[in-house]
Amino acid sequence: MAEWRIGRGWRSEELAERLERLYGLPLNFRADQSELTPELGWNHYRSEAIIAHEPPGAPLDNGPFHRAEIAVANYQFSDPNVVVGHFDAESRLLGRRMLLEMKALRILHYLAGVVVGAVRYEEQDGRQTFGFRYDTLEGHIERGSEWFILSKDLETGEIRFEIEAGWLPGQFPNWWSRVGFHYLGPSYQRRWHHEAHRRLSHIARGGMAAAGPVDQLGLAHAGPDVVFVRTPRLATSTRPVWNEEETIRSS
Repeated sequence: MAEWRIGRGWRSEELAERLERLYGLPLNFRADQSELTPELGWNHYRSEAIIAHEPPGAPLDNGPFHRAEIAVANYQFSDPNVVVGHFDAESRLLGRRMLLEMKALRILHYLAGVVVGAVRYEEQDGRQTFGFRYDTLEGHIERGSEWFILSKDLETGEIRFEIEAGWLPGQFPNWWSRVGFHYLGPSYQRRWHHEAHRRLSHIARGGMAAAGPVDQLGLAHAGPDVVFVRTPRLATSTRPVWNEEETIRSS
C-alpha cells in the first residue's frame, strides 16, 4: 500500500531507495487500455486546453512546442502543491519509474509508484504529437492509466495539451484516507488539471524553466481555458450516475 507521512515528505536518499524498489513491482490492475471506460466500471476524466501558438509548419527550434515537450517529459506541468514527481533524471522516458508524492490538506503526504508504459511521437493527419502514458504500480492509491498528450496543428499553429485517464481507487494505507479521497478527490482533480494547463502554458511562453532542478543524487523533482470532464463508472444503468463538464478559466 502507499506510504504516507504527516507534515513532511521524503529526503532524496529515501526517494532513491524507494525508486529502486519500483523495478520489482507489478501493475496493480489487469485490464487492456481499451477497457478503462465507464461502461466497463472505470472512472474517467479528461481535460484539454490551447496553451500556445506558433507559426504554421513544423515546431520551431526552441519555440513554445519544444519548450512544452521538454516540460511534459519532465512532468513539470504538475502543480507541486498537489503532486510532485520524483524520478532519475538520466532515465529514458519509456519504462521510467516515477514516485508520485501526493499532498492533501497541506500536511498529508502519500508516496506511490508508476511506470511509463507508452510514448507517442508522431506526425499524422496534419498534427505533430508528443506524449506518454503512465500506469499505476502495486501500492498506488489509484489503479489505472493516464495519458499526457501535447500536439501542434501544423496548419494553424495551435498548440494543445490533453490529459486523459481511466482509474479506480487503489490501496489506501488506512480507512480515513479512503474516505477523504472519496470526498476530496474530485476537487483536487479539478484544481490539478487547471494548474497543469496553466503551468504548461506559462512554460511554453518562456515564463518558467522547462526542466526542473536535479539534486546531488541525480533525481528530478519535478493561463488557458481548460475543459475538464469527469465521468465516474456506471452503476447498473447504461447512463453515468454523475457527469461533469466545465470550462475552467485562468485568472
